This record gives sequence, C-alpha cells and structure tokens, in this order.
Amino acid sequence: MALGDEGLAAEPSLGEAPPPPLRPRRKGLVLESMLGVLGFAGQFRHVAPPAFFMRTLLGYEILSWLMMFGQAELAFTDTSESQSASQSRAFAIWGFGGGLRAGLHAGNFGGFMQADVGALAAHVPHDALAYLGFRGAESLGAEIGGRVGLEWYQRDRHLALGVQAGPRVAQGFSKFAVAADVPLMWDAAAGLRYTF
Repeated sequence: MALGDEGLAAEPSLGEAPPPPLRPRRKGLVLESMLGVLGFAGQFRHVAPPAFFMRTLLGYEILSWLMMFGQAELAFTDTSESQSASQSRAFAIWGFGGGLRAGLHAGNFGGFMQADVGALAAHVPHDALAYLGFRGAESLGAEIGGRVGLEWYQRDRHLALGVQAGPRVAQGFSKFAVAADVPLMWDAAAGLRYTF
C-alpha cells in the first residue's frame, strides 16, 4: 500500500524475496588480532610452560588470494618448569616480522596458508635464562614459521572470525652446547579479522 506521493517507499508485498546477502569483502587493508597459546618443543619445554599469546597483524591483499603483512606478537610465561615456585621468574616473549598469506574462499568460509620470518626474544633480567642454558633467547634472534587457518566471514562484509595454528623455528631458543636441540615452537589462536 503506497504511503503517498511525497517520495516515501511503498510497503513490500508478501510475495517479494528478501535482498540477496552481501558478499564478504575480501580484498583490501586487513587488521587481525589473535589470542591463544604459544608452546615450546626441544629443551626449552623443560624451562617454561605454554605461554598466553597475542598477535596483531596488518596486511594488504595485493590479489584476492594473496596478502603481504607485517605482524607483532607478545607472550607471557615463566621458568616454573625448571625452577621452584620461590625461584621462578615470569617473563615476556616479544617479536615482530612479516610474510605472505595465500588463501581460498568458498561462500562465507575461507582457508589460508602463510609463511613468515621475523625476530623473537625473551624480555628477562640479564642472564636469567643464560643461567639455564638459553643465553640466545635474551636477545633478538631470527625465527621462521608457517601457519594454516580457517576463516568464517560474517554478515557484516568487513568482519571474519578465524582460527589458526602452526610451527616455527626460533634459533635463539636452542640450548647452549646441546647440538641435538631443535628450537621448535608452536602456536594456536583464535581471533577477529577486519577488512577495510
């Protein structure tokens, strides 16, 4: 029923279909924040338990399936695996880096694989980890890693929820004078992505 000639819209009839859903926006500037856990393999697992982990990523999708990005991360753990509660030290692990992410999209879902390089260090009082055999962890050291993830695009064309996980090698976290030590870490996280 029309409301008048003043330019007001008519009421929709019962037979009209709703408008089609908006397609997810996938190409553009991307901001992503993740929360999760950072775990350790090799000898460092005998020093620190898994850490609470945060990562922020800023990227640009140069193609609909390829994104280049920079990232920063912060994790919190302690030395309670190797020291008593009275001697244990809490410390942060921080890092930064960049890389490439390739993804595929199907409807409101997507998956990706990424490769990244960067630097990682533990922020501790001088020689706190050196005493335990991990002097290299006290200064920035190279790390290289990979990650796989799944994304679920929301009704808002800019938002997506995601989960991701992957391994990395952080050479500074290998134990001094132990040739067989592999400074392997892993992380798993969930978070939010916004495409501008």
